[in-house]
Amino acid sequence: MGRTRSRELSFRRCFSVRRALAHLKAADPVMGGLIERLGPYRIQYSPLAFQTLAKAIVLQQLSGKAAAKIFSRLLEAGGDGELTPAALLRLPPARLRALGLSRQKIAYLRELARRTLAGELDFQALEELPDQEVAGRLTAFKGIGLWTVHMLLIFALRRPDVMPSGDLGIRAAVRRAYGYSELPSPAEVERLAERWRPYRSVASWYLWRSLEDQAGL
Repeated sequence: MGRTRSRELSFRRCFSVRRALAHLKAADPVMGGLIERLGPYRIQYSPLAFQTLAKAIVLQQLSGKAAAKIFSRLLEAGGDGELTPAALLRLPPARLRALGLSRQKIAYLRELARRTLAGELDFQALEELPDQEVAGRLTAFKGIGLWTVHMLLIFALRRPDVMPSGDLGIRAAVRRAYGYSELPSPAEVERLAERWRPYRSVASWYLWRSLEDQAGL
């Protein structure tokens, strides 16, 4: 485990966008075509904080526009433009419902807020953990599955080799770019993505952008 952690940390510290794009172009002509068409890699990262994880929960199983509208209302209701665990818990469930959140997501968000305040989730400690350990810690929280973990790994922890193969946007983009007659399964996306290692996060960003998606968080 220590050796795996050391290798991951070393790779993340020497990550080069130029090297990543060169690798993807050489490994996969279709991905190379997307890169040429879509231009520079301009991923927008989010802070490693409660607000980012809460936003990922809000985004679950919603279109980007609908989720963005709900989260904007949540930020406004929270007060000073930053959603903290305490700010969320000050909002009664009925108020959260009126903002457009489902009862299930309200339960997930409130539990996450309570446990974060109790010190059960240290966001900064996640920075030094390998991807699998981050997943293990986060999925112990109700309402956080692999999709949510993948979004945090890519957009907050800035991990370069994450493959959110279950994401509907990724699957739709693969279908369009690679000429599948039907939506490919997550397993098929994983198989295709082997050629993109160790830069699957970068490839994923280009796939999202090919649909004119805002690319995650």
